[in-house]
Amino acid sequence: MPANPLDRAEHFVWLTARVLEQHRFAYHFRNGPADAVETALSAYRNADEGYGHALDPDLRGTASQPRHVVHALRVLDEIGRCGGRRAEQICRYVTAASTPEGALPALHPSLRGFPAAPWLTPVESPPGDLLATGPVVGTLHRNQVWHAWLFRATDFCWATVETLDKTHPGEAVAAMAFLDHAPDHARAHDAAARLGRIVREQRLVALDPGRPTERASRTGSPGGSPRCAYDYARTPQSLAREWFTDAEMDRALDHLAACQHEDGGWPARRPGWTPASSLEWRPLATLDALLTLRAYGRLA
Repeated sequence: MPANPLDRAEHFVWLTARVLEQHRFAYHFRNGPADAVETALSAYRNADEGYGHALDPDLRGTASQPRHVVHALRVLDEIGRCGGRRAEQICRYVTAASTPEGALPALHPSLRGFPAAPWLTPVESPPGDLLATGPVVGTLHRNQVWHAWLFRATDFCWATVETLDKTHPGEAVAAMAFLDHAPDHARAHDAAARLGRIVREQRLVALDPGRPTERASRTGSPGGSPRCAYDYARTPQSLAREWFTDAEMDRALDHLAACQHEDGGWPARRPGWTPASSLEWRPLATLDALLTLRAYGRLA
């Protein structure tokens, strides 16, 4: 195995990753073409302009789901192709999939009949949920997309974020995905500061993740890894960066760098429930780790 962490990760990606993650790695770290990433992503797209086919490895089967759209938008945002016709297509899907209040459910009922992680159970009439709505709205605003769907969905995000008093890590991360790109920056700054106090008071972050006894007790998914400072502040520009001291962030990033396994990959952040999802989550976690470390100047 190569000694350099990036080279070791590359070996792991070529050995284990799906075609999409291979092209994403090549784009980010080896000057690969954006066209190849978009072509690989298009294989997951459905006729309803949503995405399925286990793009999110915890949801198997063909059905379009909001969680898949979150993933697809992140990929398109990474390669600078989250606008124009692509955004219009996705907005058509999210409009059709939304609840009466104009927000996306965490799980759409179309999942019924397909395998999914045991903690993901669809209901017949799901409510709107920040878990999917926050990241979708935030990414579209980041890319200056304007569509009729966004007006009510943005109002839903504001109303939900500003009334949170008790939350969980997954919801707090989704809230930051919205707040970091919300159009009203002053309002977003105040809401993020309030959310940061909640996250720290409720111990939803492991401030010294290298010490098991100090890890947060709540992870956001059954059996998952504790959330760390970099999960909330994915880049130094995130509003959540203000939640943590330099020492706390350094400890978190040291821990992240040290989590690379001998095979070059990072551990999955989700519990394994089927061989396919267990295999597919590790390259995704590896890409997330590399992008986070690079954003903070920790990757040569």
